Amino acid sequence: MRSAAMRVVVGGGTGFVGRALTQLLRSRGHQVTHVSRQGGEDRITWEELSHSGLPPCDAVVNLAGENVLNPFRRWGDAFCREVISSRVETTKALAEAIAAAEQPPRAWVLVTGVGFYRPSPTAEYTEDSPGGDFDFFSRLVSSWEAAALIPGSPTRGVVVRPGVVLGRDGGAIAQMLLPFRLGLGGPMGSGLQPFPWIHIQDLSGIVCHALEKESVQGILNGVAPSSPGTSNGTFARELAAALGRPALLPVPAWAVRAVFGAERAVMLLEGQRVLPKRTLESGYSFIFPELPAALRDIVA
Repeated sequence: MRSAAMRVVVGGGTGFVGRALTQLLRSRGHQVTHVSRQGGEDRITWEELSHSGLPPCDAVVNLAGENVLNPFRRWGDAFCREVISSRVETTKALAEAIAAAEQPPRAWVLVTGVGFYRPSPTAEYTEDSPGGDFDFFSRLVSSWEAAALIPGSPTRGVVVRPGVVLGRDGGAIAQMLLPFRLGLGGPMGSGLQPFPWIHIQDLSGIVCHALEKESVQGILNGVAPSSPGTSNGTFARELAAALGRPALLPVPAWAVRAVFGAERAVMLLEGQRVLPKRTLESGYSFIFPELPAALRDIVA
């Protein structure tokens, strides 16, 4: 059943996930306005947001954030500050605009990440599991999610914590396709570390579900139901199989650290087994619950 048409404001709507979400929302009859650095048609700038407040809307989503795994950016204080401000400050700006709105929107969805949970080869995490205070990324997620809180607001709040987002025109796969197509792909480090993943259509689908379904609130893990059983090695083999190539060449841990720096390398060399418990309980039905079909869709 289609929900009534909504006016949705999306921060970071021009990025990899934002483009997919915008397409889905518009296909379901919703109007989308982006908040971005440059203005334009169906867009407002962050500056306009802070001066003039939210345009009249029914829901707000924030996807803004500098790509942490950009291999062309050296990990250092300046990049760290950008990574933090692009997430925390944009979230704060939207939360303040919601709090100040004469007619507050009905729903407010923030997309953060599974970096909240401590990497472990064995522990399994649901939305109720603790985390958020053991390294740079976990503390980033904590302050990011804290920035979204609006005490006493009638606006329904939802936080989606996605794993590695798999899609055709960006994200993790974009950087991996060339070496894998050349038969030079393989697992990272030991390959035994968990690999929490989600297809971009499902991440967009969960956000859309959270906007449209009035009963959804709180934390939702944005990972595929089969993702707790996926290791980095399994992912490498399945991606190679989808491309009809071997996955023989493991990338040694030292090489990953050399390219990304020790802090970011943790995201690739370690991982978490994350369960989408509340996501499934909320009634969301995954389009790509299994990895082989998800990868075939992307590389086809």
